[in-house]
Amino acid sequence: MGAVGRYGSRGVSIRTDHGVRYLESPPSTVDLAIVGGGVVGAATAFFAARAGLRSVVLEKRPRLATLTTPVSTGAFRLQFDNQEELELVREGVELFDAFAERTGLDGWDLGLRRHGYLFASLSEGSAERAQRLVERQHAWGLTDVELLSGDEARYRFPYLTPEVRQARFRAHDGWLHPRRLALGFAVAASHPERIPGYSGGGGAFFCVDTEVLAFQRDERPRGTTREITGVATSRGTFSAEHVVIAAGPFTGRLAALAGLELEIRPTRRQKLILPELPEIPPHAPMTIDDETAAHWRPGLNGCYALWTEADTPSSEPLDDVPISTAWAFGLLDPRSDHSLTRVSTLWRDVWERGTADWFLQAGQYEYTPDSRPYLGPTPVPGLSINGGYSGHGIMASAGGSRLVVDLLLRRVDPAVNPFRVDRPMVKREQDVL
Repeated sequence: MGAVGRYGSRGVSIRTDHGVRYLESPPSTVDLAIVGGGVVGAATAFFAARAGLRSVVLEKRPRLATLTTPVSTGAFRLQFDNQEELELVREGVELFDAFAERTGLDGWDLGLRRHGYLFASLSEGSAERAQRLVERQHAWGLTDVELLSGDEARYRFPYLTPEVRQARFRAHDGWLHPRRLALGFAVAASHPERIPGYSGGGGAFFCVDTEVLAFQRDERPRGTTREITGVATSRGTFSAEHVVIAAGPFTGRLAALAGLELEIRPTRRQKLILPELPEIPPHAPMTIDDETAAHWRPGLNGCYALWTEADTPSSEPLDDVPISTAWAFGLLDPRSDHSLTRVSTLWRDVWERGTADWFLQAGQYEYTPDSRPYLGPTPVPGLSINGGYSGHGIMASAGGSRLVVDLLLRRVDPAVNPFRVDRPMVKREQDVL
């Protein structure tokens, strides 16, 4: 069977694997080429299909959503320090809540859990900052964020240490299974006729083991910006009316192939996985030391624990990110200045018992100068960016991808887009969660 219509006349072999439509090589022409097959690329394909665009998603790895997507904790929260990101994530969370209905995938389970986010303050300065933040969040309409005294927090969460002075808590924050989310977007994009409100004409195919080598450009006079007209890959060259780069930590490198300089800093982030840990209350919230950013949440039959230290140096984008056992001991050893025992008494018992099995995963956040994503068209005609999420790719993937597609179709005025690529950069404290 060959792809037809706006996918061009090149005969290609199509296979469907667990609901996702794959091609051995790209078709001759598409409306939209999406570079990157993680959760952001898959979300872009979903919203493009819903809007009637025919797209192809290009992923250089053998399977979709296998680089940074599965290394994340899958967490989402509305407790942001700026209203624009709060609303972007809120849009995605509303979709998560009704994912099966909104995608037409009956019974698709995201593993959604709403156990909350609990930020614990151990110092007066941290407590004062938290109080000011909660006041701003309430002014933005996020009125269900609670500010708890230390005693109130310990009454509700008995594992908190006596040193916790105050906590801010929102019960409706939580987490989900990130790869199920990405593959759900991919299946829905492959079968847009199932999407409620779909008007026809769109759909996505996916090409794995397909590396982008270059972007084709038109022949404009010297001194003018040349438009992107197609993509050269390891499996062939094809024409595309639009290109969206959604390649996580590789976004900056791929943008450079198109002649666009983007400041994106890939930064290693590690995750400690303790698959069996009886000390962990199974319904505990994401629990965060508001001063060190060390945090943990229930996962598997144990938990996931992280420390997103603010001074980690950036590096080149990596397919294989190294792990560090010293980093793990920094979380577990009570003698560490960012030990999990600072906030949660149960971790001292885990350390003293000394029998817990654990292992590490590592990926990369892609930080921008203001720790907010690049979303939408660029100075290179035909090229858009959906990246630079600075650690918020799972939670903001839906809202960000919808915005990128709407900007591409000129449904939104680029001038009012707070995440535009050429925005003035206001230096903010790096959000390390």
